[in-house]
Amino acid sequence: MAELKLGIIGLDTSHVIAFTSVLNDKNNEYHVPGGKVVVAFPGGSPDFELSISRVSGYTEELKNKYDVKIVNSPEEVAKEADAILLESVDGRVHLEQFKRIAPFGKPTFIDKPFAVKSSDAREMIQLAKGHNLPLMSSSALRFSEALTEVLSDESKGTVIGADFYGPMAIQETQPGFFWYGIHTVDMLFATLGTGCTKVTTTTNDDHDLVVGVWSDGRIGTIRGNRAGNSKFGGLVHRTGTTEFVDVYSKKKPYYASLLERIMAMFTAKKIALDINESLEVVRFIEAANESRDTGKTVRL
Repeated sequence: MAELKLGIIGLDTSHVIAFTSVLNDKNNEYHVPGGKVVVAFPGGSPDFELSISRVSGYTEELKNKYDVKIVNSPEEVAKEADAILLESVDGRVHLEQFKRIAPFGKPTFIDKPFAVKSSDAREMIQLAKGHNLPLMSSSALRFSEALTEVLSDESKGTVIGADFYGPMAIQETQPGFFWYGIHTVDMLFATLGTGCTKVTTTTNDDHDLVVGVWSDGRIGTIRGNRAGNSKFGGLVHRTGTTEFVDVYSKKKPYYASLLERIMAMFTAKKIALDINESLEVVRFIEAANESRDTGKTVRL
């Protein structure tokens, strides 16, 4: 199969360099074959310092180290690429950017957060259906080797609940859990699946705790930390035992594991994560943020 020409939209996240190094460098220990990044649009959000301040550096590195062509619009990326990595770190701009590229019908991965409003997420899903293009969105932590290994071993019984934790810095433009909180939410959904019916958030200056109740009675929790350690991890409760998920126990980077799933979608239309689950993740975070503000339980 011929190597796909890949395009990137949004050069304001470290994922841009991480993904390109794994895809373009055949000597990379975790090289993922099948495609090469050849074109990119810088983008960037002027009102979001952690976005706009990164654009020039990542743009220069892509251009000078990886010989990637830099263009002036998302449409130019879509014209020249066989498949698209929409990497803009600002979830607010994903709908507008996707509207501009969807008519080209190219398979697209949208990095986390898929959206910061469920209405935006629903509109993107409808656009993808209307233009018959494969669409996927996920945090890389969902596919960490440690979590995948724990979930694949069913010899210890049925999963009856889960608790995940991780850093949760607050960014004003990416409300509440939409910034770093989305990683632990994605890990929780990878474990329990869809079907959460209500969430309750308890918050203070240093920590947030979200309790989600699923339709079958299972309970899952998310702990977001702004004090203490900044590590990710979790517990998966089964009928036979409880297993610790140590995401740092495996050498393989999360983003390499994610890229394997992305390339399977791009090359064979094998989608590892239904986009409707990503919509439910967005709705879960909306509800957790609402509960964070009001102190009340919110039904999804």
